[in-house]
Amino acid sequence: MRINDDLSRPVIAHASQEDWIPSPAPGVDRRMLFRIGEEKARATSIVRYAPGSAFARHVHNGGEEFLVLEGVFQDDEGDYPTGTYVRNPPGTSHAPASQGGCTIFVRLWQFRADDRAQTVRLPGEGQPAEPRPGASAATVLFDDGHETVLLEDWRATATVTVENSGGLEFLLVSGGLTVDGEAMSPQDWGRLPAGVNLHAQVGAEGARVWIKRGPLLHPDVCEF
Repeated sequence: MRINDDLSRPVIAHASQEDWIPSPAPGVDRRMLFRIGEEKARATSIVRYAPGSAFARHVHNGGEEFLVLEGVFQDDEGDYPTGTYVRNPPGTSHAPASQGGCTIFVRLWQFRADDRAQTVRLPGEGQPAEPRPGASAATVLFDDGHETVLLEDWRATATVTVENSGGLEFLLVSGGLTVDGEAMSPQDWGRLPAGVNLHAQVGAEGARVWIKRGPLLHPDVCEF
């Protein structure tokens, strides 16, 4: 299976308009944004857990990164409420579940092979950063010199530009955006190759945006 696998082309995926696709675990469904592979895959997805659903314990040999969009995600380490950002590096394992149901944005098999930085940022945690023009707040969730992950709040009706020298992914967490004339809704995702800047017009309700800056696929990415 190959979905939006040409990393040289800009893409916007309207996850909010896609059907949910069942996973092997009952009650866990997915909207696939990027995918190379079948059930085992380099993948970026929106994943929805119905109340009481769970996955069997498994190892993330290629690493896992996720942001909780709605509800409370749970595993062996505890509860992760809406707004929590987690990085589980290669070799870590867990048994994910959600007693009350949740929705997460998740990236799999996209870690560098030697990345061992396990990170949990609960809502409100992270390093404050200087907001870019058009933004009211910015928080660095992760920065290891290879990639930077931010959560930003953009002002209503502002025009925002994000420079992109090395690759860029972005997820609209809440609010509304228009990017190059294309309207985006919450859970919509975009990816831009190096050299293509993000130019966004913010809607009347403002916007919260998750941003990753760095190679779209690390040269030393975990072998698949």
